[in-house]
Amino acid sequence: MTIEKHEHTAGTHLYRKGKYASSTENRRLVWEHVVWPLILNLNKNYFTSEEYHKMRNKVTKEKKIPISKMAGGMVSLLVKGILTQDGKYYSIHYKLIPYLRKRVHLDYETVLKEIRSKK
Repeated sequence: MTIEKHEHTAGTHLYRKGKYASSTENRRLVWEHVVWPLILNLNKNYFTSEEYHKMRNKVTKEKKIPISKMAGGMVSLLVKGILTQDGKYYSIHYKLIPYLRKRVHLDYETVLKEIRSKK
């Protein structure tokens, strides 16, 4: 579900997503609107929780998304291995660093393909 659809259907209860679809949506949301733009802005493959919270708060305000969706998405990215935490730093999977160097848009589907590949 895109942000636009989220805003449109937030007040209606026409359908309910399953647990896995919801987790995927939260991961995609956090990756595409918070984590990857933050990585590109900082121009480094890691960030602190303070940097993440600042970006997350900006996005939740602009897009009117509950912070709880963002929190679940961030934890889910850690569990999937897309992000790793080392002390106070979060870093992206090593196979994503070439995309950072090229400074290209990196959607969630490409992230999954890259980290699952056997290169």
